[in-house]
Amino acid sequence: MQAQDIMTKNVISAAVDTTVEQITALMMKNHISAVPILDGDGTVIGLISEGDLMRRVEGSGDAHKSWWLSLFSGHENMARDFIAMRTRRATDLMTHDIEVVSPNTPVADIARLLEKKRIKRVPVVENGKIVGIVSRANLMQALASTQRVTLEPSTSNREKREIVMAALGQVPGLNPAHLNVVVEGDRVDVWGLADSDAEEKAAWVALDNIEGLGEVSVSLGRIQNIAYLG
Repeated sequence: MQAQDIMTKNVISAAVDTTVEQITALMMKNHISAVPILDGDGTVIGLISEGDLMRRVEGSGDAHKSWWLSLFSGHENMARDFIAMRTRRATDLMTHDIEVVSPNTPVADIARLLEKKRIKRVPVVENGKIVGIVSRANLMQALASTQRVTLEPSTSNREKREIVMAALGQVPGLNPAHLNVVVEGDRVDVWGLADSDAEEKAAWVALDNIEGLGEVSVSLGRIQNIAYLG
């Protein structure tokens, strides 16, 4: 799957001159946790999340820094803190350097990006314009909606075998050329070679996602063991 298959398409965004109060109201009204900020041309220039707003709230109650601590912080950092706590402009509070992906970015790549950058969502951009957004919730929904193949009673043995081979071909590391698959009515037997127990288990899982196969037997030897005996 790609970003375009799981993204939220009707993205609630805000203009560059939107105030923090308006952003907050927008999030609450639409039950969303982040709002992309667009410039006059509709290009994404930043993003404000619940985390940004919460840090503002948490910091607003802090006591003024002691005089000696301010010596280490510096006036510039203190000025930035003041801006973050007091500004009414979304552009002052938003995250500027945001990650974006294209509609055809693989879902697996997006998951790795969110994990690596420790972020919860990423805008989907095409030709410089936002066309969607992918969040952790979208990824979870994609996992939960893994489709199963359902075979019709009229499916022939030959067609079943083709479906089985296609499913086994998706198992990482498993070479269909090293497999012998026999389909007879409501029974499927798979013999051959695999590199590991994980590959054999993955073959079981691949076939378990095919509804209507009937009784399934998977027996795979280990390639390294065969090579050693030779």
